[in-house]
Amino acid sequence: MSALDQAPATPAPGGGNLAQAPPAALDDMAHRARAALTPESWDWLDGGAERERALAGNLDVFDRIAVLPRVLRDASACDTTGPLVHSAAAMPVAIAPIAYQRLFHPEGELAVARAAAAAGVPFTISTLSSSTMADIAATGATTWFQLYWLKDRDTVLELVRKAEDIGSEALVLTVDVPLMGRRLRDIRHGFALPDTIRAVNLDQGARSRAHRKSAHGSAVAAHTTDAFAPAVTWQDVAWLRDRTDLPLIIKGVLHPEDAVRAAEAGAAAVVVSNHGGRQLDLAAPSVQALPAVVDALDTLQGHRCRVLLDSGIRGGSDVLAALALGASGVLLGRPAIWGLAAGGQEGCTQVLSLLREELRHAMNLAGCPDLAAAAELQITIPGPRNTTAPRTR
Repeated sequence: MSALDQAPATPAPGGGNLAQAPPAALDDMAHRARAALTPESWDWLDGGAERERALAGNLDVFDRIAVLPRVLRDASACDTTGPLVHSAAAMPVAIAPIAYQRLFHPEGELAVARAAAAAGVPFTISTLSSSTMADIAATGATTWFQLYWLKDRDTVLELVRKAEDIGSEALVLTVDVPLMGRRLRDIRHGFALPDTIRAVNLDQGARSRAHRKSAHGSAVAAHTTDAFAPAVTWQDVAWLRDRTDLPLIIKGVLHPEDAVRAAEAGAAAVVVSNHGGRQLDLAAPSVQALPAVVDALDTLQGHRCRVLLDSGIRGGSDVLAALALGASGVLLGRPAIWGLAAGGQEGCTQVLSLLREELRHAMNLAGCPDLAAAAELQITIPGPRNTTAPRTR
């Protein structure tokens, strides 16, 4: 049991406040988020699939990664800027797509998008966003749009056109959710959305199946079963590629052969991801799968497909490790929402500021003046997991 599992869980609807001292690590914000949320909302955010082995594995591998720092280099002014997929970002980080962010704070996606804009990193709009695409774009954030493949292909195309209209810089196709994973915490709660929160891109009415609480399982999972196509294939990727000029990012890749096929299908990037441990509980940890994907894409002739990493990022040292393993950048998921729940836009701003501070600090100590130097670091993965300081999920 982690220290966070022992934290109080007193619900405070509408999010917490930041009257406490600034967080020293992102995990500090997790404690504040849990105290601000209902148990049901916290478990929806924090939980994984089945026995949560994939969720724990993401952190376990990061805990065993070590780098060989370089010395006698001037890294006193570390430059964290660089391209992710399209334009440059202030650090190699984008906000991952997370559904229903108004569950965690009344401003939801708008607060996180404003924080992302201030931090100079992209914000990925979820298909299951609880704020409209136009309202999110109006925050001034650089946006990517995450697309789930839906049963109604006309709706798929309509969402793509909306993403184009608001100026999204990329389209992120999530390919690892033919159906929602068995998230036992949600099943045991009979988790359902409050009537005031809905997937505004899909549900025109006030209520959907996601709002109908049941003793038989998660209403949100039932809603996705209704809406999502149970199979998406490479033919669907080709269909999509032919209908938009937006850079296409394929999210949910773990096998190197799938990464190669994505590149050959015209993907500008792949996201190595096990969906934060929320889908197949037997899936390999994302960071463990990363090197083989990078190696496979490096062998391709005539293709330039970037590699991003999702799942398990809990601090600047994790970002540095991902870069050293060949990623161009990472997607930040749960920690961004910890900040949102703990203090709205200000809380998310604190998370992103702390993450950049941690990354710069790690780069300095590793002798890396820029991201290119970070990519040249050598990695080791020694011994068994260090269990003396468990991290939050």
